[in-house]
Amino acid sequence: MVRTALRVILDAEPDLEVVGEAATGAEAVAVVRALAPDVVLMDVRMPEIDGIRATERILATMAEPPRIVVVTTFENDAYVYDALRAGAAGFLLKRADPDELTAAVRLVARGDSLLFPAAVRSLAAAHTPPGAGPAAAPWVARLTDREADVLRLMAAGLSNHEVSERLGVGPQTVKTHVAAVLAKTGSRDRTQAVIAAYEGGFLMKKG
Repeated sequence: MVRTALRVILDAEPDLEVVGEAATGAEAVAVVRALAPDVVLMDVRMPEIDGIRATERILATMAEPPRIVVVTTFENDAYVYDALRAGAAGFLLKRADPDELTAAVRLVARGDSLLFPAAVRSLAAAHTPPGAGPAAAPWVARLTDREADVLRLMAAGLSNHEVSERLGVGPQTVKTHVAAVLAKTGSRDRTQAVIAAYEGGFLMKKG
């Protein structure tokens, strides 16, 4: 029923097309490999293998993997946090309205991350492994002051354009700083970098 509802909403948009769907995690991996979509909406809880393992397999085995958004019932779910750590570009609640759903798909399709700053902070506080902190993140000391500023604004959910305006620098300069942050944190994308920032003690994890 959920898949049917998602298909109806997305197929009604002139710039979006649903190219496939799957009922299990294993089937999702196979379908994504075969069809190479731009964006995947991945349920975190599925038969055979869950959405976390499916996300990991897709990202690890495809040269040009799609952007993956995990879909969940509860935002404060350990599955969601694990999926973000695995490389998902963000998460969306199943109760999201059609406008939120289509906006999320378009957002990640153009390369942005679907971050909800307060929710990610709460997830990090609840699910960060015990003992994680500054000592576990040597990359923190390697950030320049400007890269640190950019990472904080990324965690606040600002886009590259918004970071550019906030810091008074050009968009290309922001892209360069973001690329440096991703490299130093060992992250695939902005979402993983923000997770690393919490786990490494760079950002406070208060809920």
